[in-house]
Amino acid sequence: MLEGPMEAAEHARILPGNSSPLGGQQLNYHSLEQSLSKSSTEVKGYQRKIWKTYLCHSVSLLTLGLPLVIFHWKPHLEIYAKCTPCPLRQADWVLIRDQLGQCFASRVHTEQMEDGSLESRTDEGRSAIAVGVSDDQARSRDTIWLHQKEEKNILRYYSFEGVHYLWVERQQAYCKASMLNEGWTCSDLHLSCSGLSVQEQSARKMIYGPNLIDVPVKSYLRLLMDEILNLFYLFQMFSITLWFCEEYYSYAACIFIISTISIGLSLYVTKKQNRTLRDMAKVVSSVQICRPSGERVVVSSVDLVPGDVLVISPEGMLVPCDAALLNGECVVNESLLTGESTPVLKTPLPKGPEEVNTTYSSEDHKRHTLFCGTQVIQARSCGEVDILAVVTRTGFYTAKGDLISSILHPKPLKLRFHNDAWKFVTFLAILAVIGTIYSIIILRRNKVSWWLIALRALDIVTVVIPPALPAAMTMGTMYAQSRLKRQGIFCVSPQRIDLCGKVRLVCFDKTGTLTADGMDIWGVIPQAGSSFLPIIHELRRLDDGPLLRCLATCHTLSLLGDQPIGDPVDLRMVESTGWSLVETEGPEVKACLEQDFGTGALLVMAPPLLREQLPGMKHPIPVAVLHRFPFSSALRRMSVLGKGPGHSPVEAFMKGAPETVAGLCKKESVPQDFPQQLHQFTSNGFRVLGLAYKPSVAVGSFEKAQEVTRDWVETDMIFLGLLVLKNVLKPETAPVICVLRSAGIQTVMVTGDNMLTAVNVARSCHMVEAKERVVFVNAAPPSRGKVAALTFTPSEQVKDAQQQESDFQEQQPCSFALNGKSFAVLCECFPALLPKILVQTTIFAQMLPDQKTRLVEHLQHLNYCVAMCGDGANDCGALKAADVGISLSEAEASAAAPFTSQRANIECVPITIREGRCSLVTSFGLFKYMAFYSLTQFVSVLLLYTLNTNLSDGQFLFIDLIITTTIVALMGKTEPAEDLGLKRPQGALISLAVLGSLSLQTALIIAVLVIIYFITVSQQWFIPLNSTLSAPANLPNYENTVVFCTSGFQYLILAVIVSKGRPFRKPLYTNVPFLMALLLLAGIMIWLTIYPLAFMQKFLRLKNAGDLSFKVILLGMAALHFFTAFVLEVGLDHGLLNGFRKLRRKKASKKLYKQLQWELSQEKSSWPPLHTPVFAPNRHSPAAR
Repeated sequence: MLEGPMEAAEHARILPGNSSPLGGQQLNYHSLEQSLSKSSTEVKGYQRKIWKTYLCHSVSLLTLGLPLVIFHWKPHLEIYAKCTPCPLRQADWVLIRDQLGQCFASRVHTEQMEDGSLESRTDEGRSAIAVGVSDDQARSRDTIWLHQKEEKNILRYYSFEGVHYLWVERQQAYCKASMLNEGWTCSDLHLSCSGLSVQEQSARKMIYGPNLIDVPVKSYLRLLMDEILNLFYLFQMFSITLWFCEEYYSYAACIFIISTISIGLSLYVTKKQNRTLRDMAKVVSSVQICRPSGERVVVSSVDLVPGDVLVISPEGMLVPCDAALLNGECVVNESLLTGESTPVLKTPLPKGPEEVNTTYSSEDHKRHTLFCGTQVIQARSCGEVDILAVVTRTGFYTAKGDLISSILHPKPLKLRFHNDAWKFVTFLAILAVIGTIYSIIILRRNKVSWWLIALRALDIVTVVIPPALPAAMTMGTMYAQSRLKRQGIFCVSPQRIDLCGKVRLVCFDKTGTLTADGMDIWGVIPQAGSSFLPIIHELRRLDDGPLLRCLATCHTLSLLGDQPIGDPVDLRMVESTGWSLVETEGPEVKACLEQDFGTGALLVMAPPLLREQLPGMKHPIPVAVLHRFPFSSALRRMSVLGKGPGHSPVEAFMKGAPETVAGLCKKESVPQDFPQQLHQFTSNGFRVLGLAYKPSVAVGSFEKAQEVTRDWVETDMIFLGLLVLKNVLKPETAPVICVLRSAGIQTVMVTGDNMLTAVNVARSCHMVEAKERVVFVNAAPPSRGKVAALTFTPSEQVKDAQQQESDFQEQQPCSFALNGKSFAVLCECFPALLPKILVQTTIFAQMLPDQKTRLVEHLQHLNYCVAMCGDGANDCGALKAADVGISLSEAEASAAAPFTSQRANIECVPITIREGRCSLVTSFGLFKYMAFYSLTQFVSVLLLYTLNTNLSDGQFLFIDLIITTTIVALMGKTEPAEDLGLKRPQGALISLAVLGSLSLQTALIIAVLVIIYFITVSQQWFIPLNSTLSAPANLPNYENTVVFCTSGFQYLILAVIVSKGRPFRKPLYTNVPFLMALLLLAGIMIWLTIYPLAFMQKFLRLKNAGDLSFKVILLGMAALHFFTAFVLEVGLDHGLLNGFRKLRRKKASKKLYKQLQWELSQEKSSWPPLHTPVFAPNRHSPAAR
């Protein structure tokens, strides 16, 4: 939520939620800081002043609109110029500055609300919506609550990234509108099942706005204005105007035409991309909602507001908002939102006395929430009642809206290359100033008119700073995106491709990513008294009893047509039992259910037919499932209520993490060798699930079954046994992990599965090598006067602890394994040790979805460039937070991650990294080439200015369009190298390698041009140009011709020099179009040097020397230049710079993780402290709190 300003004498106040106090410090009277869950934002209020506005308009008229251009790209400067600071309650505009320093301006809107239109429908004060009232001379009255009626209700709000922020007078703050329903409890939502009246709906729509995720698609005129007001296009327009003044008509016309085509294509692509994103984001349909009178009305989904009650169509529908399911069950496809291709079962929101104080959260209750943009495949209810869902969030407040907002407003990429590029452009600008001063002096010495001096001096600026630089730098990314798409990897954020080249650590989900989705059922281990029976591999051999019924019913499968759909593990489990799902829809079927089972049912599980039974087996009875509590990542379990025919009692069946299930069972029902059995299977890589049941649950009817809570059901269970699943590693996993490790890229597993299973999988795929020791990091939270404690325990148990520690220290390296509970304790109680442990941890097990996200953020704080690869189910937050998020999904694009791979394995990770490295190297090469091109032309022009001549219009055209444009367009087509090497691409332009190359190659360019000039003037046939005239009047001449021919070869030579192949790209000759273009251009330059045809001589204004030996000398100098430049660049890459590095003292790395790794290498003898507890500082003890 956004906090507003206070008077100078007031102290900071806070609002409920995620805000935190500001320490009571005195703040400016017009601003306060906003505290969000992941960032802090400062909001300031400004009031418009008419005299300042008129002054700005006057200045704009006098400067031909210069302030308007500045204000277009820096809106906050317009606020500073036209407004004055004021208290937020009086503000016409607000300035929002985030923690990254980005500044945004937003207009404050005021709307008058109808008297009493916001009448509260719940208990006094529970969902009161606070809005400001009209004030007299900045004296605002108190907050208006929904229950009260005031003479004038004034709603003050501003919009930021699609979200409304309302002014709350009593709190002196702007609050996010969604905060107004954050206090809803599950009980409140069930009580609101009657819906909203038309008046209530209208009032809430004024607050929340329309239910639209409206991606703005600008008109072509607006896009055109944005494009031409770009700094480089303005510079290009200035250049064209200048060339027209210099009578370079043909060149200026060509550049104008090319720029127009370029702008046109850019507008078309931008418009198309915006439309595509809008179509993906926009959900508009007709929906049926409930009114308090009991009628059902059809409205547009745009008119939905929080509190409306949706009627879910049994045939399925596209969900237009976030809504909590009140009754029935829905099977939902969430692939567009999460990348999860497996349909998800949604069950009703819990209700009953226990839920009165349970606050509803879309994250905590996601198994009961229908999310915007997802597709309901099927909806079922028992009886003839409608399936209802109450709207909780709309528009940009929804989960989908948040994801679309992150695409529309991405956080700035931390790529040093982009920052250095701007620094280098600044250097070029300084060089242009120096060149301009030099040209003024030289031209004045040559007695050129002041008008021509001004034109030529400005011409230098257009030569040094190439207007096409931004377009050139995107070519590598464009080709990389195209290659990724051909390999089934789709990218919705192309600017992140270069970032892939800097990845240092990759986090992998386990199930569905490293291992197969569908696990094979290895067997079930029944319990008998105080011990386990031998494992039964064929589940059909189980006798009829609670264990078989648990395996047959404890799942979230549904029927779509006659095909069962749902979680792959559930499908395999039910398939192994031989049981099948039976359709429960239709009047006749429901009548039979009432007759056979005495109740309604969500589904019926039927045993195999008698003829399919194994000989000697007792025929089991069918089971009707009355209610399902779906699997929760936080609870790590699921359960169902089932009933047999007739007067059979209602039974509860539970399945989940073995430790969790055993903890909810009666102690006497859990075998004594439970830990040993669990360790045996998990340490061998099997996935193990615990099974339990409750023989009798006091539920009288299907309706009563919907009201019971899982906390009441899932207690005092009887342990049944263990289900053992074979965790099959995908065949591509181990080779990919080996490739990444050999390339020096750290790999980490982040899973919700058991620790020992995760360790086994990590060893199987070589994420942890056989020679590495695994150390479990266990953190115990503070309790009863004890401080938090941290212990390090080797996974291999050795009787002699001293011998173990000695062997351990000799056998390095080691990897840490950490579970979710310990991670939470480390974050809370051991913040100083956390970075040190994270650097050495390879396995994160039993992690909750929000912990995965938090882990990625902590790794980023250590300066890792983090990639995350997952199937999208529980990884959405981590995929979004990572620098490079790769979702494995069949969907072509998912809002969950910048990259979506249709390959169902992790081969996409090295492919993406290789493309990232190739793109980054290509961007470097193109930038260096554009710099060399500018410097070469700069030197050529200054040399000719010194001689009182210049390049001709045709020569400029040939160099810029024929040579440079062709090279820039084709250089980026070189594909990435096949292997992922240990070496990483250069990340900084301002470095010894790049600056050394630029300096020496530029010196070589100057030397060759000067030498060629002196060779030319020494020839007997040489006739100097007429220095009393200026270009183009003194063209053609020998000086111009020689400089043009020599520099033409230099552009080609430099293109070859910067087009580096290994280790990040394939060799230059594999890029056939580029190679052919180079050969063709070289042939043209040889032809122009030796024997240009008459029409080319006329067009380019060349003077033919007629001396063949001299022309051979020119070609020889070009060849010598190529050889020297090539040797120099190779020497710089391999030998020369290494010598410089050895001479200077090596600096410590600025990256935190490298510093920590160096510290750990110095502490081999004392780290980790095995078997010795590490206690948290006293400030983390309960007493200190």
